[in-house]
Amino acid sequence: MDNTVLSVTELNNHIKDLLDGDYLLMNIAVKGEISNYKLYPSGHHYFTLKDAESSLRCVMFKGNASKLRFTPENGMGITAVGRVSVFPRDGGYQLYCTDILPEGTGDLHLAFEQLKDKLSKEGLFDASHKKPLPKYPKTIAVITSSAGAAVRDIIRVLGKRWPMSKVVILAVRVQGVEAPPEIVGALRYANKYKLADLIITGRGGGSIEDLWAFNDERVARAIFESEIPVISAVGHEPDVTIADYVADLRAATPSNAAELAVPDEAELRQSLASMEVRTIQAIGKKLSDRKNRLNDLASRRVMQNPTAYIDQKRLELDSAENALTSRFERLKNLKKQGYIRHAASLDALSPLKVLGRGYSIASDDKGRAIISAESVKLGDKLKLSLSRGALKCTVDELINNR
Repeated sequence: MDNTVLSVTELNNHIKDLLDGDYLLMNIAVKGEISNYKLYPSGHHYFTLKDAESSLRCVMFKGNASKLRFTPENGMGITAVGRVSVFPRDGGYQLYCTDILPEGTGDLHLAFEQLKDKLSKEGLFDASHKKPLPKYPKTIAVITSSAGAAVRDIIRVLGKRWPMSKVVILAVRVQGVEAPPEIVGALRYANKYKLADLIITGRGGGSIEDLWAFNDERVARAIFESEIPVISAVGHEPDVTIADYVADLRAATPSNAAELAVPDEAELRQSLASMEVRTIQAIGKKLSDRKNRLNDLASRRVMQNPTAYIDQKRLELDSAENALTSRFERLKNLKKQGYIRHAASLDALSPLKVLGRGYSIASDDKGRAIISAESVKLGDKLKLSLSRGALKCTVDELINNR
């Protein structure tokens, strides 16, 4: 039996033709777990799909990969849809994927959670980045479809609650692949030209596919970068989008967004009227209290006879003066009597009294009193002080009496 001799290329191409002609392998779904996942600069995705016993090389080209709503990750369980063929250059067969479906949840839900986790880690949801809404917005920009019920609800509620605000409609598509760039463009346009001091963006309810434009990363970042405060109003109350997390305020519905954007004129007028009544009552009570106080002061004696107070103080002053004068006189008399007593005592002890009784005081030339004959000698000059006048004497004789 003759063996057919083929080149490597011919063999690989033959196997490729066999695989490409197999109906089962032309459109097959394979379940497994992703490993060795790589995204090349070309945009192509390469990974291995494996189960407990085997592995299969897979590739997903850029065109198909661009349609994915989520990012494949190692360890993720998926079902890969595509065709099995051979790459002739390497001689290895692989699965050429046209779609990837995550296990346990839809691709949109997975994409939502992945983007939510990514932006949350970047801080786009942090409360510190939330801008306060103006209390009385002058102009409100509404970014939504001009044909939907949402824009009519917003205009109706704004007109009813706060007709003073000007409403600017920036019509965009809110569904489909064209929607995200249009919403982003409207947000940037409103900020660039300062069209409003508040933005409402959103749409009415629908499926997750219908609302997907507001789960787009480009829209989320445009809302975050907006210098004008943004209210997100997407779908019905149970619907939550990425835009709701990034916006400065999330509204349950478009109508609710309008309610949150402006105050209620009727409620404000009622509040002002109530404040007016309370103010009038407070002023009336204050005036009444002041009037009673004035009447009380007016009824006092000092107000009816102003000089009575002065007269009373004058009497009190006279009484104090008399009391001080009497006390001064008593003190003066006491001091005078004490002076007289002390003067008498001093007078009794005065040497002049002694001289008045005929005695004299002898003193030497230095003024020292002579109390003993022994302290002088013959010829000393002495001074004799008398009751009246004095004598200059010379000692002629010393008489000692012991």
